[in-house]
Amino acid sequence: MVLNTQMVLAAEEINPVIPHVSEIILGLVGFLILLWLLKKYAVPRFEKLYEERTAKIEGGIEKAEKAQADAERALEQYKAQLAEARTEAAKIRDDARVEAEQIKEELRSEAQEEARRIVSQGEAQLQAQKAQIMAELRAELGRNSVELASRIIGESLEDEARRRGTIDRFLSELETSGNGAAGART
Repeated sequence: MVLNTQMVLAAEEINPVIPHVSEIILGLVGFLILLWLLKKYAVPRFEKLYEERTAKIEGGIEKAEKAQADAERALEQYKAQLAEARTEAAKIRDDARVEAEQIKEELRSEAQEEARRIVSQGEAQLQAQKAQIMAELRAELGRNSVELASRIIGESLEDEARRRGTIDRFLSELETSGNGAAGART
């Protein structure tokens, strides 16, 4: 039984669930060393990475805000240029209308002047033709009158001076009687 007691005592001493004190102390020292190494080397690197990432994010935000501000300035500048271009286009359009009206008036006045010139030229030609026709009619009337008068009078009116005098006297009498008849009509 002694052996049994020793076994029981030995069995009581070795408990697989509860570690020995030396193992607890050795584990605690190893844990503290690991904790110190992490704090000394790993944590500063993680902190540095976090700071770099934070700086990149903040820098990205700043860049984005700056880009947005630049875009807004560019948009405002574009809107101003667009408004200026529209104003200039309206001015050009108005100037073109005014110039078109001036050209239209100039063409109209030139056309009216050309029409007046053509009418006056036509009237001058008409007067010239009228004078020519009147001269031809006078000459024809004079020849007919001389021939008729020669037959009536029985004498030859071939002499040019006599014939002209007779024709002029006859036409004067016609004009006088024509003017008297025209005056009587009015």
